[in-house]
Amino acid sequence: MGISFDSYRRQWTGNIRADVLSGLVVALALIPEAIAFSIIAGVDPKVGLYASFSIAVITAITGGRPGMISAATAATAVLMVTLVRDHGLQYLLAATVLTGVLQIGAGLLRLGFVMKYVSKSVMTGFVNALAILIFMAQLPELDPSRVPFLTYPLVAAALAIIYLFPRITRAIPSPLVTIVVLTALSILFHWDVRTVGDMGALPDTLPIFLLPDVPLNLETLRIIFPYAIAVAVVGLLESLMTQNLVDELTDTPSNRNQECIGQGLANTATGFIGGMAGCAMIGQSMINVKSGGRGRLSTFTAGVMLLVFCVMLGDWVSQIPMPALVAIMIMVSIGTFSWSSIRDLRSHPKSSSVVMIATVVTVVWTHNLGIGVLVGVLLSGIFFAAKIAQLFRVTSTLSEDGRSRTYFIEGQLFYASVEEFMRAFDFREALEHVTLDVSRAHIWDISSIAALDMAVLKFRRDGAEVAVVGLNEASETLVDKLAIHDKPGAADKLMAH
Repeated sequence: MGISFDSYRRQWTGNIRADVLSGLVVALALIPEAIAFSIIAGVDPKVGLYASFSIAVITAITGGRPGMISAATAATAVLMVTLVRDHGLQYLLAATVLTGVLQIGAGLLRLGFVMKYVSKSVMTGFVNALAILIFMAQLPELDPSRVPFLTYPLVAAALAIIYLFPRITRAIPSPLVTIVVLTALSILFHWDVRTVGDMGALPDTLPIFLLPDVPLNLETLRIIFPYAIAVAVVGLLESLMTQNLVDELTDTPSNRNQECIGQGLANTATGFIGGMAGCAMIGQSMINVKSGGRGRLSTFTAGVMLLVFCVMLGDWVSQIPMPALVAIMIMVSIGTFSWSSIRDLRSHPKSSSVVMIATVVTVVWTHNLGIGVLVGVLLSGIFFAAKIAQLFRVTSTLSEDGRSRTYFIEGQLFYASVEEFMRAFDFREALEHVTLDVSRAHIWDISSIAALDMAVLKFRRDGAEVAVVGLNEASETLVDKLAIHDKPGAADKLMAH
């Protein structure tokens, strides 16, 4: 799905005021997160901050989902810890470049279609798990042993501004008002609370182009490839799922394959300016959307202003009290969580509820979105196969002379229904003719072909003539290609397996 120049231009200019204001809010909220993710990965804070600037700006230009925020994330940072510890920052930068190349390849191969196989239950579980993780990430800033008591009333005051200010006006995003008000009061009254500056030193220079200082040989590739493929997969998975969510919230379509390419270009470039790999951020994307951001300009503004705040206004930004940013992230976690999914546990099918809960538990337990979504998709597949298998049945009629029986096979014949298929036949019955009528069935896989072979050969072993009738075109193609019951030595071949 391409995009016209006019449509692309509207994605930049169709919502200028709201995009700029929401981008400012996102930029301020990105700073402590980028620093925290750098610490997780074991690198200097500027690595995460440069990455967040670069990824946001490039995905704003080349991505497939306007209004979605991409930057350095915890999901990708945790995958790099071992690489940084064992081999150092330069190998991390090389892995980031390779991650981008792999993601560009995924986009060119049009692998965005895999999102069709992620069920609504998995999506809901993914969203709920992210909401819980976002909230849990704020707990260290609410730990009584680490923060002064003043933190708690300030968080409460910030939440009050966030939720009550929109009743006065929605012209200015309430999270931005919260940051300005609490920062001003904190500076004015010299309150002793943790600030952004306490998270780590902000960079005071612009990033520069540099090549990762690693040997260009197969040994380097052997070291970085496992990390690059893991980061590429998890990054695309989180990006595409966040993309789906933003699509739903804004009721607008987007291009998945273009998003894969955009993420890849962003990560490739980021590795050359000293940044770590990243992906879409559901929390920041929710802040952007809820603050009115809809176009590419909001993401671009977030990236550019992040760098401006750090490099040019670092002294001011470092004084932003953490309670203001904690309150914003609590708002995001509350707004992100699908509260209706708890109520729907009673009315939804049990299998759907199990998939949703399993996805949530796995993501929260492992802090790995990729594993959680994989568990959810696998469970969805198992439950779907079991449900389809239940729609399968075999009935039969015996001729008046008792010499011929016709079996009528209905439904989907595949690996999950093979056992019921074989149980339906009485191979000890003395028959001269057996007809297998599959006109109301569809044969799907090699398991069903093997079962059909086995049934035909068992009847023939006892002297019956067997005819398979009613194959539809797709099933007939599969049977002609793979079945062996009409080929020489069929019984010996089957027994050999």
